[in-house]
Amino acid sequence: MSHLTAAQTAHLEDLLRDRERVLREEIRTHLLQSDVQHHIDLAGLVHDETDAAVAGMLADLDLAAVHRDVGELREVEAAAARLGSGSYGVCASCGAEIPYARLAAQPAARRCVTCEAQHERLYVHDNVPKL
Repeated sequence: MSHLTAAQTAHLEDLLRDRERVLREEIRTHLLQSDVQHHIDLAGLVHDETDAAVAGMLADLDLAAVHRDVGELREVEAAAARLGSGSYGVCASCGAEIPYARLAAQPAARRCVTCEAQHERLYVHDNVPKL
């Protein structure tokens, strides 16, 4: 992390804190909107199998959005932990310094651009290597 100035580090910490706040609010909002009464109301509108399929799809979309936000929140929290431990801004794959511009664009980045591209080619879903 020595390649980052104090001002850059403070800016990145603010970005992480702001993103964490936004994600927590989005998760809270999604969960409040998808409460039991919401699904009861939605089910009351179901008149045939097509409506039931649409209602099920909408419920699944709500859950997928929450799952996505929780995953990103975990990444942001992990980045904040790295910031606290002094390992923030160091590529988890090759150990190179991650440039400030990349961190400013993606504050939770764990890898440099080169290693992230390679990781994305090798791992399609949830860190499972593709064949």
